[in-house]
Amino acid sequence: MIRKHRALLAAILLLSLSLRPVMAVLGPVIDLIELRTGLSSAQAGLLTTLPILVMGLVALAGGTVRRVIGEKRGIAFGALCLTIACAMRLPFNSAFGMLFSAALGGLGIALTQALLPGLIKRHFGMATGTVMALYTTGIMTGSALGAASSADLARLIGWQASLALWALPALAGLIVWWLIAPADPARDPGRAPAPRLALSRLPRAWQLVVFFGLGTGSYTLVLAWLPPYYQDLGLGRETSGYMLAGLTITEVFAGLAIAAFIDRFPDRRGPLFAVLAALMLGLILLVWAPVSMAIPAMILLGIGIGSVFPLGLIVTMDHASNPEIAGDLAGFVQGWGYILASALPFVAGAIKDHFASLTQAWYLMMVGVVVMAVVTLGFSRDSYARFGARSETGGQALRG
Repeated sequence: MIRKHRALLAAILLLSLSLRPVMAVLGPVIDLIELRTGLSSAQAGLLTTLPILVMGLVALAGGTVRRVIGEKRGIAFGALCLTIACAMRLPFNSAFGMLFSAALGGLGIALTQALLPGLIKRHFGMATGTVMALYTTGIMTGSALGAASSADLARLIGWQASLALWALPALAGLIVWWLIAPADPARDPGRAPAPRLALSRLPRAWQLVVFFGLGTGSYTLVLAWLPPYYQDLGLGRETSGYMLAGLTITEVFAGLAIAAFIDRFPDRRGPLFAVLAALMLGLILLVWAPVSMAIPAMILLGIGIGSVFPLGLIVTMDHASNPEIAGDLAGFVQGWGYILASALPFVAGAIKDHFASLTQAWYLMMVGVVVMAVVTLGFSRDSYARFGARSETGGQALRG
């Protein structure tokens, strides 16, 4: 199935590379941004909170977007928004310009991420888990490249240009997507509309939201505040950027491992508990031995975060065999999950303003990991089938 759609997979992976640099490039140069714009730490946290919040709000409307404008055009418009959001940071780098570009970038990411899962489910069938893992690995690769290059590029060409430079891969993704992506399926006027579930009534949907939201929250928290945390401990801007890049590179390898081995675990709870343990241990080292154990902490955090993100999406997609129901469920989970995750960077910034330290933010994330472990207990393989059966039989009654 993957071999049959290699060109489409290539287009998806190219798009995925541009879905995080709009946020990942900020952490290593956040002090320069604050100095130039006058933003406080809490306000600077909005540069990550805003895109995540917009991603959540738009994802909730993903099913409507898919039905109104289609997947191909919706994803293309998302890539266009990302291109503009990055490019405008060169001339419009005031506080308002930075916040507006963050929101516009979030819109671009949201449209792409809300529409791609259903398309992947339709075209890759039984290989959906592998393709989703490769797709999320591409996202983390873009994040790693952005974090690693941010400080050095800022020193060479200025921080404004270093942020705007990421318009180029977004534009490349837009062009390749438009040339390669298949047309949206033709609508058959004689065919009954696809079932739509009232997902807010289903406890399992909210359990998936909690898992995905807290897992994504750990990613956004690290993305926004790991470099400033290490800068406060005395490390230089470039070094702190390399720390984040090393973490995200580990995330890439973790995502590739998930892609290679996830099909061997039909019950996903074993891998989920393993990666949550790695994430918790990484947070403990980050608080109790942040400098002396920095490398082990980065590796463990990378394994945990890099695995939790794709596993959250994979487990979500496991719950529905119908591509349109799967797309709606993915939109619901990502929508409310991103809204939940969006609070963490802002809260962490407020903590930093109040305590002059980010330590309490890492403790907050430890509590989140415990909650994720409790939720994971219910993700048995049989429960996927029960939810799927309810989707197929109950969708007609809940159509609206």
